[in-house]
Amino acid sequence: MDEETDSGDFRERIRLSFERQGAMRTLGAELTRINQGAVEIELPFDTKLTQQHGILHAGVISAALDTACSYAAYSVIEPEASILTIEFKVNLMSPGRGERFLFRGEITKPGSTIIVADGRGYAMGDGPAKLIASMTSTMMVIRGREGISG
Repeated sequence: MDEETDSGDFRERIRLSFERQGAMRTLGAELTRINQGAVEIELPFDTKLTQQHGILHAGVISAALDTACSYAAYSVIEPEASILTIEFKVNLMSPGRGERFLFRGEITKPGSTIIVADGRGYAMGDGPAKLIASMTSTMMVIRGREGISG
């Protein structure tokens, strides 16, 4: 994405919006990178976020990937618009075992009404980061709807 498509301070809008997300706060997630068209969220391992085998729950992985993809979309829309996810598909590729997790969302196809993003989730520990999940997400740009704003 080039800087010509940036209208306003999308980084600050994303930071403020992320701070209002109770779900991400509950998970202990933090916003670690914001670029136009790409956002990263990190999450420390916590046993409260695991399923019965002690690995990161698929719902947690999905929520973090959805959030990363959504904020990547926020980075390419006008300041007065908002985003709602309308569909996503997650592929779980490897057990979520690690000390920390990285979730990256990147815009695949920007649009004025529909935006498509791809996400990747990685487990991080002593060795190299391991790909644990991928997501393809479709989001709708929302304008002028009461109760839904940036």
